[in-house]
Amino acid sequence: MSTIQSSFLIATILMLLLLDFTVDVQSSADVVFPLKRYGNIVPGTDITKALANAWKDACTSNRSSAIVIPGGIFNVKEGIFKGPCNSPIDFQLGGTLQAPKSLQGNNWITFERIDRLTLSGEGVFDGQGKAAWKKNDCHKRINCAQLPISLRFNFITNSIVKRITSLDSKNFHINVLGCNNLTFHNINITAPENSPNTDGIHIGRSNRIAITMSKIATGDDCISLGDGSKQINITNVTCGPGHGISIGSLGRYTNEEPVEGVIVKNCTIINTTNGVRIKTWPASAASGTATNMQFLDIIMVNVSNPILIDQEYCPWNQCNRKIPSKIKISKVSFKNIRGSCATPVAIKLICSRHLPCDEVKVGDIDLTYNGIKGSITSQCTNVRPIISGKQNPKICSSPYVVP
Repeated sequence: MSTIQSSFLIATILMLLLLDFTVDVQSSADVVFPLKRYGNIVPGTDITKALANAWKDACTSNRSSAIVIPGGIFNVKEGIFKGPCNSPIDFQLGGTLQAPKSLQGNNWITFERIDRLTLSGEGVFDGQGKAAWKKNDCHKRINCAQLPISLRFNFITNSIVKRITSLDSKNFHINVLGCNNLTFHNINITAPENSPNTDGIHIGRSNRIAITMSKIATGDDCISLGDGSKQINITNVTCGPGHGISIGSLGRYTNEEPVEGVIVKNCTIINTTNGVRIKTWPASAASGTATNMQFLDIIMVNVSNPILIDQEYCPWNQCNRKIPSKIKISKVSFKNIRGSCATPVAIKLICSRHLPCDEVKVGDIDLTYNGIKGSITSQCTNVRPIISGKQNPKICSSPYVVP
């Protein structure tokens, strides 16, 4: 672990200790803006305008402030909460905010260009995505229509999101872009297993992002890291159902930024199609890199592909597998991963023949398969893994079978 990663991990632990001490304490904000100040706020009403007015007052306040949303179910057409603001803001959600059922725009709730934001409470962001999922045709068309993302965090710095729930998003639950020093703690994300493209938390072009003590159950990746993700710390996350915890996909677009410095530690992955994986597109639009990624102390429960590097990632056959990926993967560690598989191929390290993977370490693996499709095994190509400790299954024990 690098000095930078160690410092980030220590800082995250200290922040979590502070969170544990402050979790039940009311806001220490100098000024409180209760939503009832901005109209007849009763359950079942639309509070879009009231929220906008409360945000305007809080953002322009020269003293730390809190916006307090009471218990109950409220409708919000769209919420755009932009900075920069004059002082720290605590956005406290006590009730449930419901999105429109109709498909309007690409966003629902957006927080943008804010420093020292706290989004907290026991409340729920309900995306009401059930009707939208039926209209998702991205498995048929590359240029499919985009559905609204429930929560966007754009260019947020030095902030915390804690104890909230995201329910039934139409598209991604949470999207993080251009953020620095942002922590998600004790988050609950829920959508059915068959809900398409409902990634739990997607991160892109962001630095020093921590996801801790959270539960994510979706129809897609529990957590996905896009290009430009750096110094990402994922600890004590329970994932499943869904597609696991993924780095990528990478290489689909030009001008992608490197991925580096990722730690996934002390996580439990249950009934997912993948466990921990790195995925890049063949026939990449441009060259790129993904390096210094660690997957440590992870429990798998009935996971179909527990450990996976897939540089031939080609969903719905929308690409050309015959052209190798241009993404260079290096300095990857899979260590102390144990549990059960839903399929006999427990480990697949499928690297690019154009740029083989370097410095891939595999140590202390103990996975079991009790199904009827054969003995547990692993497959490798274009990689020479560095092996240590227990190996169950034996690494690279079977030839890679091209799909």
